[in-house]
Amino acid sequence: MTTDLADRYGAPSRWQRPVIVALAVVLAVAGLTWLAWTAWFHSTPQVESEVVTFEVTSEHETQARVDVTLADGVEATCRVRAHAEDHTPVGELAFTPVAGTNEVVIRTERRATSVEKLGCTTDDQPRPR
Repeated sequence: MTTDLADRYGAPSRWQRPVIVALAVVLAVAGLTWLAWTAWFHSTPQVESEVVTFEVTSEHETQARVDVTLADGVEATCRVRAHAEDHTPVGELAFTPVAGTNEVVIRTERRATSVEKLGCTTDDQPRPR
């Protein structure tokens, strides 16, 4: 004794499957659009920086060369930190960079052995780069 399931439970509505597929497509397009925008936004920062070189010039001073890539018309703030031999911070400097090479002098409380880039930020880019 076989019975047809559609007779027993009723057939699904004809509009149900196309609506579910359309909704899934809309959600997928929205998700992929957001993903593409996020990837683009984070791959094109307004400011980027890199410590190219540094030189310890005295017990209380270290010079560093910081290269900064800056978008047109953007004002940024960059920070560098000097560390002693025991890895404790001994000096820090915040400066307003220009696009290109920036020569900065970091005053230290004792002799530094390394310089670390903390990064640059703008009003629209709070994450240091």
